[in-house]
Amino acid sequence: MEHEVSDSMLGPHPGTDGGFPRLLREWRQKRRLSQLDLALSSGVSQRHVSFLESGRANPSRNMILQLSETLEVPLRDRNAWLTAAGFAPRFRSRPLEDPQMAQVMSAVRMMLAAHEPFPAVALDRAWNVRMSNGPFDRLGAMLGDDVWDRIGGGPRNLMRLFFHPGGIRPFVSNWSAVGPLLWRRAQREAEALGGQEMKAVLADLAPFQDAEILWSAADAALVPVLPFEMQVKGLRISMFAIIATFGTAQDVTADELRIETLFPADAETEALFRNAATPER
Repeated sequence: MEHEVSDSMLGPHPGTDGGFPRLLREWRQKRRLSQLDLALSSGVSQRHVSFLESGRANPSRNMILQLSETLEVPLRDRNAWLTAAGFAPRFRSRPLEDPQMAQVMSAVRMMLAAHEPFPAVALDRAWNVRMSNGPFDRLGAMLGDDVWDRIGGGPRNLMRLFFHPGGIRPFVSNWSAVGPLLWRRAQREAEALGGQEMKAVLADLAPFQDAEILWSAADAALVPVLPFEMQVKGLRISMFAIIATFGTAQDVTADELRIETLFPADAETEALFRNAATPER
């Protein structure tokens, strides 16, 4: 069951300064829909969509939820829509340690454990590592026990791991292919998910990047699978990632979780991880 909560329980909401009309217009444009497209998809008249965007009509609570569902607006931002229109937020934002998140976290732990002996990690929308399995931790340790401190400390952030000078980049042998695509993926996710946190991470890391990487990222076309290759301590490691999300989440924190599972891209890498998981006799 969904519960309404007070605004103070969820902290600041992005975009509430411009009011509901601006938020609706911006998200419609993010999804590259015309007012007519949105009207046909949501079952609302084009005239009413126009009136809502111009501020000539005030939305009902149900109308906000209907339009935000059609536009696939993240739950955090649906709360912002409601707040901007004068309604109470609808979706809770529970910390991961909250008892009511126990089932979600149990499912995440099982998914990460089931993926062993290969690395897997749970990320939030800013690519902060919220949970990881043993193979992921061992892979990180190969870069140095202090790798997370070298890239800035604080939350373990996968974007910082890849793009900070003290991170993984010196070990990635196909960086010219991987770098622009990862940067572009982060940009697109930040835009699609309204991710102000990721935008801040990108702004922090941009000064460290070669102009060619940023220029290439602007025109990069995302591909379904891109292997990245590493050379670490004389070992060659080739992997690719698959991402899963909680498609029916009714909590902001769960809605923003991403499960990233890494798979071996060749037989040698598969054998490397399987052998590392086999206890020595």
